[in-house]
Amino acid sequence: MYILGISAFYHDSAAALLKDGEIIAAAHEERFTRKKHDPGFPKKAVEYCLREAGIKLKDVETLVFYDKPLLKFERLLETYYAFAPKGVRSFLMSMPVWLKEKMFLKKLIYDELKTIGDYDKSSLKLLFPDHHLSHAASAYYASPFQDAAILTIDGVGEWATASISHGKGKDLTVLKELYFPHSVGLLYSAFTYFLGFRVNSGEYKLMGLAPYGDPTSPDIDRYVKIIHENICTVYEDGSIWLNQDVFDYATGLYMVKDAVWERLFGFPARKGESNLTQEQCNLGLAIQRVTEDIVLKMAREAKRLTGSKNLTMAGGVALNCVANGKLLKSGIFEDMFIQPAAGDAGGALGAAYAAYHIHYGKDRVNLAGRMDAMKGSYLGPEASNFEIEETAKKFNAVYTYFDDFEKLAEATAKILADGNVVGWHQGRMEWGPRALGNRSIIADARNPEMQKRLNLKIKYREGFRPFAPSVLAEDETEYFDVSAPSPYMLLIADVVEKRRNTLPPGYHAQELKDKLYFLRSDLPSITHLDYSARLQTVHKETNPRYYGLISAFKQLTGYGVIVNTSFNVRGEPVVCTPEDSYRCFMRTEMDVLVVGNFLFEKAKQPEFGESDDWKEILTSD
Repeated sequence: MYILGISAFYHDSAAALLKDGEIIAAAHEERFTRKKHDPGFPKKAVEYCLREAGIKLKDVETLVFYDKPLLKFERLLETYYAFAPKGVRSFLMSMPVWLKEKMFLKKLIYDELKTIGDYDKSSLKLLFPDHHLSHAASAYYASPFQDAAILTIDGVGEWATASISHGKGKDLTVLKELYFPHSVGLLYSAFTYFLGFRVNSGEYKLMGLAPYGDPTSPDIDRYVKIIHENICTVYEDGSIWLNQDVFDYATGLYMVKDAVWERLFGFPARKGESNLTQEQCNLGLAIQRVTEDIVLKMAREAKRLTGSKNLTMAGGVALNCVANGKLLKSGIFEDMFIQPAAGDAGGALGAAYAAYHIHYGKDRVNLAGRMDAMKGSYLGPEASNFEIEETAKKFNAVYTYFDDFEKLAEATAKILADGNVVGWHQGRMEWGPRALGNRSIIADARNPEMQKRLNLKIKYREGFRPFAPSVLAEDETEYFDVSAPSPYMLLIADVVEKRRNTLPPGYHAQELKDKLYFLRSDLPSITHLDYSARLQTVHKETNPRYYGLISAFKQLTGYGVIVNTSFNVRGEPVVCTPEDSYRCFMRTEMDVLVVGNFLFEKAKQPEFGESDDWKEILTSD
């Protein structure tokens, strides 16, 4: 039985294919179209999934869309009615899109499918699970647990903005929901907007900004108090109430009422790329702490309702790895699994899972000793040697080919140890927003200049943005204070005490750039201001090549850890094909590109002959 799940028409469209409950393929549409957060119908992602499985569209028995569009349309209409006459302009602007994408979604899907291939409309079952059920299914059914609490937190689905469910065997039961307009995800997005980042894509920047807040400043507690008294009431079960007098998202064109927030916090909304101030950083830390408190309260309520020792998580807020790290340390649950594609893209996989296990009542797939069902999240396309050679011919590129991977790993490890930046393109592309060693830019974490160089010369993004470490799974406790694996880069862990440098007097009062470039540990390129790091543990079972590279680096340097960031520049999706990788390599100051067993040195490449106009085309991420 083939079941195809899709998410589309909001942001991060994607497709995922199951065969008898086993994940065959999954991919984001943006990786193929090269449009960041592409919201369109995931035609190319669907075509890839079918190609990977070796089937035609007519072989798919069930297609599942990740939410209920008519219920979402009902929520939109009821919200505007409740706030009338406010929001008339927004209502009139949105109505044509709503009618097309929600009222006539079935026709839109069928029409799009015709452009992919022939199929029998009468035999293709079309299902629409709830948005939060799709999220919950993506977390629970991919987990290794037969009994688990399921916590989903995001902006909004149809009506639900957070839910607690219980998974047991093949069954999944929703126990409790929080409803729009009261939403943890929208609360965090409101602060994302106020602090000058793009909603629905810049939330992780806000998370990265929070450690620049001065934890010794009385402003932190003052801001938290303002949030609790004027913006958000938090209850003991983790449910919240948002004061709609200060927000604009329900019926307006913006997230918040700027003038009201300026009055509350004493400074205006940050605009565009303006320099960050200490008070803005302090507010970032304050909302991060409020969010962590809410997540912990929701987790305790999930524990109370289910009695389970395991927790699974999905929804956009589940990508807040700082909150996840605090949750792990709290000990509320013995074990955790977070869906690596926790955002809306992951709803495509969850929708397919919901159809297989809930609609059809099929039993769970036996994982046979695997960590989980995600296969390391390496579920996208893989390039053949022929494709790599074709790319090299197209650009007259010069390369060295290695017959033996061990020699390639040793050569690349030496290149890294010499201070070079490497584009590393291997195997199947990652599913989810994180690069996990198959579409990664990698470097030496010991290099004190590497964070600055990667941000400004390679990624073309803000200098404050932190980088993640990839560490051999068996070596994680040598570098990080953590007791659980983190294969999907979804947990924050502190650098162990013995590797830290003592902060100088008055450190927190220093300018942002001075704090940023102080050497906080012997791994300066991955140690954030609060000694934390967004950790990826690398496992031989799921990624033997990346594991082999880091092992070779350890053999050479004694360190089983390197810097890992996604293979893209700011505003561009993560690379997919060898051509994407070569273009990104030549556009930036990367030193070396490794695709499969082909190694390209920048100094040996012919002139690229492409202007810098591409920088103007890319939007801010």
